[in-house]
Amino acid sequence: MRLKVVERGERLADRMKFAMIRLMSGFRAPDVVRTITYRKDFFGEPHTIHTHEAMRGPSAWTAGERELFAAFVSRLNQCLF
Repeated sequence: MRLKVVERGERLADRMKFAMIRLMSGFRAPDVVRTITYRKDFFGEPHTIHTHEAMRGPSAWTAGERELFAAFVSRLNQCLF
C-alpha cells in the first residue's frame, strides 16, 4: 500500500521534482526519492545523513566497493534502484 501523499508529493516543489524526473527519464521517481522528500525533517534528512556516512565515511572499503555491494544487494532483492 502506498500513501497517496508520498506517491504524489507533499509539497508543490516535490510534485514538480517528480514531474521533471518523469519528463527527463521517462520513469516515475524512485520510491527512495519519494520517501526522503516526505516529512524531510523527520525522516528524509536524518536518513540521508546516515546513508552518506555509511557510503562515504571512514571504512576499509572504497566508496566504489561500497556502491558495488549496494548494487549487488539491490539486485538480489530485485530492487530497480
